[in-house]
Amino acid sequence: MDYGRLITAMATPFTPKGEVDWETAGKLIDELIDVQKSDSIVISGTTGESPTLTDEEKVELFRFAVSRSAGRARIIAGTGSNDTAHSIHLTAAAEQAGVDGALLVVPYYNKPSQEGLYRHFKAIAESTSLPVMLYNVPGRTIVSMSPETTIRLARDVSNIIATKECHSLEHVAEIISGAPDSFLVYTGDDSAALPALAVGAHGVVSVASHIAGGRMKAMIEAFLDGRTAEAAELHRSLVPLYKGLFAAPSPTLVKKALELKGLPVGGLRLPLIEADADETETLRQLLQAY
Repeated sequence: MDYGRLITAMATPFTPKGEVDWETAGKLIDELIDVQKSDSIVISGTTGESPTLTDEEKVELFRFAVSRSAGRARIIAGTGSNDTAHSIHLTAAAEQAGVDGALLVVPYYNKPSQEGLYRHFKAIAESTSLPVMLYNVPGRTIVSMSPETTIRLARDVSNIIATKECHSLEHVAEIISGAPDSFLVYTGDDSAALPALAVGAHGVVSVASHIAGGRMKAMIEAFLDGRTAEAAELHRSLVPLYKGLFAAPSPTLVKKALELKGLPVGGLRLPLIEADADETETLRQLLQAY
């Protein structure tokens, strides 16, 4: 399984009443595939506000995305949690919904050991035939999965095929050096997309690709074709957008950016709150410059 080079972690559209907006979800999926050139889409990841989605909403989103994408992009279901049994249950439901893979986040709050992380991910992966992408994001989970644990899982569990790393380039490089050649490493940090490719990463799981996917894809292709100066120029042109979209907790500003771009996807569920007037004006100026 190859998820491609550019994966978008999709925001979940909501109606004014805070329910999933299915019509807008369809439009956003089409936008991400046809305009922003996403190879795969993560449904119910951090950007999709997974902490406030019910299991029923998640599974229906998985089914909907599979149907709407109609094979144009791979659909990766965010099914990880800090409860192994619950993650196994949700991963099974995602598999029944027809998704192409599962994204499993490092357990948050209960602070497992490295051996606990190994057993957690091994148990979930062995419960499903889906390809699994690990997701290491210590800024949100507190616990960070070590390169050694990631490499051990990559070697020991055949359907653990990739990881999304929101960590240093040294961490990314260590995994690439130690894991099987077939194991795919993605950065989850937009601003590290090109540097991660330079040390051997396969691609990026992106938020900015909601807005700049076409340019990001061009940057990736330029790098892979050996046009490194062009790739570097494209990367530099994207840095202000990367920074601007994370000036407030994600997905606050990417949702506002989509609205300003003409594809309103609704607000956020508490405890996240919408961008204020100053944040919105700064973002408007940034998008105009971009």
